[in-house]
Amino acid sequence: MSWLQGEVALITGGGSGLGLALVERFLEEGAHVGVLQRSPAKVDMLRARFGKDIVVVQGDVSNYEDNQCAVEETVARFGKLDCFIGNAAVWDHAASLMDLSGEQLEQGFDELFAINVKGYLLGAKAAAKELIATQGSMIFSLSNASWYPGGGGPLYTASKHAAVGLIRELAYELAPKVRVNGVGPCGMASDLRGPASLGQQDLRIMDSRTPEAIASILPLQFFPSPADFTGPFVLLASRANNRTLSGVMINADAGLGIRGIRHAAGGMSL
Repeated sequence: MSWLQGEVALITGGGSGLGLALVERFLEEGAHVGVLQRSPAKVDMLRARFGKDIVVVQGDVSNYEDNQCAVEETVARFGKLDCFIGNAAVWDHAASLMDLSGEQLEQGFDELFAINVKGYLLGAKAAAKELIATQGSMIFSLSNASWYPGGGGPLYTASKHAAVGLIRELAYELAPKVRVNGVGPCGMASDLRGPASLGQQDLRIMDSRTPEAIASILPLQFFPSPADFTGPFVLLASRANNRTLSGVMINADAGLGIRGIRHAAGGMSL
């Protein structure tokens, strides 16, 4: 059974990794899909791969007009909007407080929070009226770093904790018309990169982590693919399966929350 037949979803950062897996899964579930994607090369890839099955808008999630354009073009093509998925993000490659200079922290904060937090907020604002009209839902991609340390440095961890607060506030403000939830995956093979302000714009997550290293810390002892995380998004988007969940964060981390991320006691020597 297709749980999202005839539904319309807008996904940010849908050109690779989890975002691309969500585009594929939502199409398989019978949904129509819009995508907001910053990379022109990924925009071209999406259009070539999916053709008229999706709407792709090239733009930056940290710009409100780009978010608004993505909503408008998606609605113009498909007639409505049922689900907004805030997914675009950058990772700090676990750069610690002591690894970064004061200038890097200042500039890295501005860039990373503009994408990981402001991008979610602006996307929510752009989509809100259409979702109120359909009594739809918002879903935001979180991380194991949304709950405990060690899944990134202070910049990324703080941004993902901030996203939890944003979900709770939006769920409160938009009830009873719109359900707002989050899904927090663990590490996976993706094109997730770092901020340009830290010189990490060409550094992918798998350039600093190996599948074996990720699998070794997970109680379920396997290396997840992006597609492994799409089920909770379908559940939360589905009207048939979710009338009751709002303000909920699904910790889809292969059991990592059972024990957290281990770290040597005593911190580092200064």
